[in-house]
Amino acid sequence: MPSLRFLHVWRRNLLVWRKLALPSVLGNLADPLLYMVGLGYGLGSLMPQMQGGGYMAFLAGGVVCSATMMTASFEAMYSAFSRMHVQRTWDAIINAPLTLNDVIMGEWIWAASKALLSGCAVLLVAAVLGLVPSLMALWIVPVILLTGLAFSALALIITALSPSYDFFSYYFTLAITPMMLLCGVFFPLEQLPGAIHALAQALPLTHAVALARPLMNGVLPALAWLHILVLALYAGIGYACARHLLNKRLLK
Repeated sequence: MPSLRFLHVWRRNLLVWRKLALPSVLGNLADPLLYMVGLGYGLGSLMPQMQGGGYMAFLAGGVVCSATMMTASFEAMYSAFSRMHVQRTWDAIINAPLTLNDVIMGEWIWAASKALLSGCAVLLVAAVLGLVPSLMALWIVPVILLTGLAFSALALIITALSPSYDFFSYYFTLAITPMMLLCGVFFPLEQLPGAIHALAQALPLTHAVALARPLMNGVLPALAWLHILVLALYAGIGYACARHLLNKRLLK
């Protein structure tokens, strides 16, 4: 049965993070802001109208999702691996009245929470820049949370398999970077060749962008139920796989 004891793990990570909250938030904002402002103002001046608006408005919806993906992935890999393998924090926690599954659940929800904060911060910046014309954009907040849960679960799988920090570079090179380029963050999917377009449809970031971009423009996404279902499957199945692999690794 699921236990609310994972909240103690979540709260412990929150208390530690609060000491470095400001540089952490600024660090998470730096890359997406560079993409949005640099490409939006620079490349955007050379681009035609895209999906009924300027390129910067088009880019903003994708950058919200990519920022969520990056934050969730970094937290559930580098930070979680440090607590699991280097600092041995997980070992200390499970000597209390908590189980390893409580720890894994706490890490999953914590990484998604950080991703939610990062995505909402980018959304707020987009609003300040005048790129959010409708209050319907508030529906992006649960999309950000679901996206964070999906990518946190996938990253925990990599953490379970990783012998060292260096292993994470494979995931970023072979999965995260291709998703940034193929999932509609910087240009419409329709411009991709047929086979690559079909591949992109199977990737979680594609479905996050397909939900966030219309909502940011005040339009209901087409086939919203399908995009939500795909993200939920990535989150649920990914978490189940991560829990199995981490139990196998740590409870030999």
